[in-house]
Amino acid sequence: MRAIRSFCIVFVLGGVFTISQVRAQEPASPAGQTPQKPAPLADGSSRPEPKPADPNLPEPPAPKIQTLNPNDTMEGKQPKRILYIIPNYRAVSANTKLPPDTLKTKFWLATQDSFDYSNFIFVGMLSGIALAENSQPTFGHGGAGYGRYYWHIFADTGIGNYMTEAIVPTLTREDPRYYTLGSGGFFKRTGYAVSRLFITRTDAGHNTFNISEIVGNGAAAGIGNAYYPAQSNTWVKTYQRWGTQIALDGVFNIAKEFWPDINKSIFHQKY
Repeated sequence: MRAIRSFCIVFVLGGVFTISQVRAQEPASPAGQTPQKPAPLADGSSRPEPKPADPNLPEPPAPKIQTLNPNDTMEGKQPKRILYIIPNYRAVSANTKLPPDTLKTKFWLATQDSFDYSNFIFVGMLSGIALAENSQPTFGHGGAGYGRYYWHIFADTGIGNYMTEAIVPTLTREDPRYYTLGSGGFFKRTGYAVSRLFITRTDAGHNTFNISEIVGNGAAAGIGNAYYPAQSNTWVKTYQRWGTQIALDGVFNIAKEFWPDINKSIFHQKY
């Protein structure tokens, strides 16, 4: 690389030096000397003088320059975070074509969602709600009970992320990302966001049943039976965890779909 750069520098400098030498050898016209008349034509006649432009003729129209509205390029544009806090790694901006997800990118996506600092806050909120509702009486109350709720719910979210974003999508060759619709009325876009719970894209870009969402969350809820107390009603708790996770994913889909509009209308693209 250094040899190539040195060659390019020497080549450019040599070219500049050669041009300067040629210009220096050109005869300069003395100051104040009247420019020579053009040579006559072969038949002895003089060359015609160029006619001056008619000032009465209209000037040619200036070329039209198309300018882009900065806001137009922001339509349906998804940031990496919502309000600088909520991770938004799975959302794809409207009218965007991406290459297929690889095994590495799918697992990295699940890792980002599971160990992002905001997930620890989110799990803390859910743990507080579960403690207040006494959803697992065997966990007890106070700080010790809150701690039990916390690590159980953290395990639920982590296993759910890896099942729905990495493991099952890899086996079924599905794309776990959310592709923003970005246009249409409220009900159309809301219906689209909810329908993505059941419809997703394959790695080849075709629509297919969302096995990753439905089966992946079901498998994660079933795995939870290995670390939840056996005294609880296994079927009811498994069903509740499964349904709760799918419902949360539906809410997040709606939030992702309309966040570009909210960011533009309310926050003026601040976020």
